[in-house]
Amino acid sequence: VQLQACGGGLVQAGGSLRLSCAASGRTRRPNAMAWFRQAPGKAREFVAAIKWIGGSAYYTDSVKGRITISRDNAKNTVYLQMNNLKPEDTAVYYCASSNGAIISTIHLSQAYGDWGQGTQVTVSS
Repeated sequence: VQLQACGGGLVQAGGSLRLSCAASGRTRRPNAMAWFRQAPGKAREFVAAIKWIGGSAYYTDSVKGRITISRDNAKNTVYLQMNNLKPEDTAVYYCASSNGAIISTIHLSQAYGDWGQGTQVTVSS
């Protein structure tokens, strides 16, 4: 599976961005897809995930109310709509796909076997 992420950029605090992640080469539907991010000098952290069947979404507390994950089954694409961005949202954002994530593991990077190349999001104050 190849994951191609795009949509990052430079935005002022309070602004919005929409990230996209298109999957190709897939022979079956994933169990879940997610976005993680990694800021300079910090560990990669979970941002949001979505179950491919049913569309249940999960978020880390710091982005609830500002960021929405969604997916388009027909396009094999997952999106991350980010509003009211803050400087602390600055990071490289990675999309990931899982064939076996469950509720208790959906926030763990180890649950995801396929990763995109990352897209830079920079929020200026």
